[in-house]
Parts: sequence; C-alpha cells; structure tokens
Amino acid sequence: MPKAIIILADGFEDIEAVTPIDLLRRANVEVTVAGLDSVSVTGARGKIRITADTILDKAGVDYDAVILPGGMPGAANLAKSEKIRSLIIEMNKKGKIIAAICAAPALVLSPLGILNNKNATCFPGMENEFNPTTKFLKEQVVVDGKIITSRGAGTAFLFGLALVEALAGKKMRDEIALKTVYQ
Repeated sequence: MPKAIIILADGFEDIEAVTPIDLLRRANVEVTVAGLDSVSVTGARGKIRITADTILDKAGVDYDAVILPGGMPGAANLAKSEKIRSLIIEMNKKGKIIAAICAAPALVLSPLGILNNKNATCFPGMENEFNPTTKFLKEQVVVDGKIITSRGAGTAFLFGLALVEALAGKKMRDEIALKTVYQ
C-alpha cells in the first residue's frame, strides 16, 4: 500500500489539505496527517481545526509522497521550518513524489531548488518567487516527473486526483473521479 504524508502548519488552506486527504484515502493510500508543531492545527480562516495523526517529529520518513498545502500563513510557516526543508531534500534525493499547491511551490519548493529546470505552477502572482530556471505554466495541475504542483483551492480536487494517479494508478484515479462525479 502506498504511503503519503501531508504536513499542516497553522494557517493552512482548508480545502487544499482536506481534499487530497479524502481522495487519497478513498484510493486506499495510507495517509499520515502530520502537524508541523502540534496535533491541533488551525486553517487559514481560523474556522476549521484539524487534529493531525501525529506531529512531524514523530512521523518518521518512510513515505512515497510528501504533500504540502498552501494558504497563508500556512505555506510561510512551512517554509520557515528546517524540519520541512530537510524532509523535502531527503525525499527528492530518494526520487519520491513531492507535491505542493497554492503558495507552497513558490515559498517552500523553489528556494530549495526542487523546481529548478522543471515545469510548475502555483497561486497566481507567486510565480515571481520561482527560480529563473523554473518554467511557470498556468495549468491547474502540473506534473513534471515526481513533482506535482497546483494553483490553489479551486484546483484542489484535480490536485488530489493527480496524487491518486501518481500513487495508486490511472485506473484508481478514473474510478474515484467517476464515483465523485468529477467531470
């Protein structure tokens, strides 16, 4: 069974976190929700609080994918974390899937060089934070090898389906799309 970790920092974009968690679990992917610093994590608008499965320090490192939701200040909080930087660099070295949505591609992945010489997308206007070698695309979701990026809350469902396909295959992606009436 494939395994993924999604890391939540206070200020995460609610839809960008919950949608991939739900779709991946429907695809029988083992998803660990890790709070950056606490198991109780509050969304960007302060109205949704999620109880994570664990905190990042206790989550381990044996995952096929790491997923970073955006939102502000959630993405900025992720970007400030040495734990996140180390995990992303290690996952990249191992050729694992690295996925980020909204501000997270620009604020977290780009400074680490993860998007160098890659096609990627992010929240409109954040592409100015990309390194010069990153090719910004205005697509809802961009998959470039093991890197998956997406634009924002409105693209979270398609982002989740791209993660399902990467971790559980196209057949499972199509099955979930059909069952959820995704057109």
